[in-house]
Amino acid sequence: MSEDVSAPAGARPRPLVPLPARLAVLLSGRGSNFDALFEACQRGTVPATIALVVSDVPDAPGLVRAEMRGLPVAALVPGEMGGKAAFEEEVQRRLVEARVDLVCLAGFMRILSPAFVARWPLRILNVHPSLLPSFPGLGAQEQAVRYGARVSGATVHFVDAGTDTGPIVGQTALPVRENEASDSYAARLLSVEHALYVSSLGRVLEGGWRLDGRAIRFPDRRAP
Repeated sequence: MSEDVSAPAGARPRPLVPLPARLAVLLSGRGSNFDALFEACQRGTVPATIALVVSDVPDAPGLVRAEMRGLPVAALVPGEMGGKAAFEEEVQRRLVEARVDLVCLAGFMRILSPAFVARWPLRILNVHPSLLPSFPGLGAQEQAVRYGARVSGATVHFVDAGTDTGPIVGQTALPVRENEASDSYAARLLSVEHALYVSSLGRVLEGGWRLDGRAIRFPDRRAP
């Protein structure tokens, strides 16, 4: 898998896709990261529009808010569709129908299959509540507190066939307070996740980056 949207030295970066980009958001719960992305699109901070919101939980608060905002939504429940493969085929059909350029996972609690991810190479973003590769998977904030980490944070990364193993786009550190409970840390980390997701998405859409092995290289050699 490779991608190169870099530009000659001194030239203006070539956007990843024609702007404004068309985004799809996949969520399973409250959708606070979806809210941050939506508001950034509305403000023009991110040159994109949200073309589709999909949830595997029909009454997910994030899906309800998306519908109230007049966005195209889809509630797709794998158990009612014959399983994961049928679910992903329907998600794929809807993404293509909505002419989506980039997929943003926002608290989406299902692992996408390698076959699905392969259809969207370097086009699926996720935000994870730790400084990957430390503390992947569920309960990252609790893991950080349990291990006595002094610093953890948030990571935005591209999604690959593994679990939280894709190329890192951006990271922000947040110290863990002495004797802090994991739910307190998780609450403080939310605003960090939101800001990082918005800035990272904007940077990806701006272009000028390339994949070098496992690393995303930006023109200034710094992630957002």
